[in-house]
Amino acid sequence: MADAGVCEVWFYHLEQTGLDQALPELLEKTLQKGWKAVVRTVTPARIDHFDGWLWSYRDDSFLPHAPVEEPDPARQPILLTAGEERPNAAEALFLVDGAEPGDLSAYQRCVVLFDGADEAQLQIARGQWKSIQARGLPATYWRQGARGWEKQG
Repeated sequence: MADAGVCEVWFYHLEQTGLDQALPELLEKTLQKGWKAVVRTVTPARIDHFDGWLWSYRDDSFLPHAPVEEPDPARQPILLTAGEERPNAAEALFLVDGAEPGDLSAYQRCVVLFDGADEAQLQIARGQWKSIQARGLPATYWRQGARGWEKQG
């Protein structure tokens, strides 16, 4: 666990599955830890997509969530946004679609998910990796292998 005020940044390189499969699994693990989450994307259309998807991604489950504009966002375990809001006091920030991290001091963990088959996303993730290291934050790189997530050296 990170010290108070020091956010761990984990980069997840998607190679075996897409974002729609990986994100719900990681959000489930976040909620199991007793944490709240913010999912930050870059466009309102993507918020609409995730809003529908997190209710229906699996027949026997759903992830409680809402777009940040919905009433009483502080009560939501998972908030969807294209901005830097954090009214639910989330411990975890998930960055998708090349969203920028911004100020991470309030988070315990930031998870950057990027598609290994998308050259633009690879370039954004490389730039974010360099920026996170320059800020002195602990960064970890996870690669999606045949047997799940593998932490790389």
